[in-house]
Amino acid sequence: MSIRLTIAGFLLALGSCTQPGPPPPSGPPKFDVGNPFLSNGEWEYPQNFASYDTTGLSMVLNEPKGAITADNEAYDPGALQAASAVLQLPAIVTITNLVTGRRVDVRVNDRLTGSPGRLIGVTPQVASLLGFPTDGVVEIEVALNVQQTSALDGSLGEGPKLTAAPVAGIQAQSLAPPGQSAPSGPAQDLSVQASANAAPDPAQLSGTVTLVQPAPGPLWVEIPGFGRSGDADQTLQQLYGLPASVTPVFGGDRTLYAIKIGPYHSVQDADAALQAVLQRGVSDPEIIVR
Repeated sequence: MSIRLTIAGFLLALGSCTQPGPPPPSGPPKFDVGNPFLSNGEWEYPQNFASYDTTGLSMVLNEPKGAITADNEAYDPGALQAASAVLQLPAIVTITNLVTGRRVDVRVNDRLTGSPGRLIGVTPQVASLLGFPTDGVVEIEVALNVQQTSALDGSLGEGPKLTAAPVAGIQAQSLAPPGQSAPSGPAQDLSVQASANAAPDPAQLSGTVTLVQPAPGPLWVEIPGFGRSGDADQTLQQLYGLPASVTPVFGGDRTLYAIKIGPYHSVQDADAALQAVLQRGVSDPEIIVR
């Protein structure tokens, strides 16, 4: 009897020792690029981009508050934070909702994984500011702010002060229909109460929402980066039955060849096409807006 009680007590103590505790505290943010990684059948290639401006689809992050991001910060669903599969961390980007025309600057500080066909993941706060639909999936543009990103990365040795700032004062005006001037009158106040313990952001993200002309377009699945047209044509044969074609892409000192599949006029159709490409063994498809 006593032996059994001793063993039971030992197992109980051992179990209590292995219970997960609170997440480790965040430390000084760090510059991070990382190695290529496989994400749900698709390879992602993080880079230290000198320029970056592309379109695609968004998603809303569902991380617990305080989770440690890839660059060692604490995730805050009420802050101006985002996650990317490929951008250097941290980075300052401008995200535009191509459907509403709403635009805001955000700091990318986490790695987006397990989400083929999604260009960027944002906090619920960013999604609210940009007017995302309830499922968080909408056509967006992501453009790297090179100067702010360089300044931010250059300050990383100065200590743990890069906590993503929550939104301060935010104003926006309703957008006029195409071809008409914007209505006059006071701007709509979209201010959000800042967290009491939020540290100032040295990149000084204001959280100001600006409005530009909406530019929604059809969705395409694109496979970029073929150095020779013959390689693109060979891959095209694997996509028989899909509305695919080879398109030259001019940039820098050489011409590359991309395969474009589409157009698609719903997210569901574009996602299905991307999965069809992956199932046929073709890597690196992306969903873009044109």
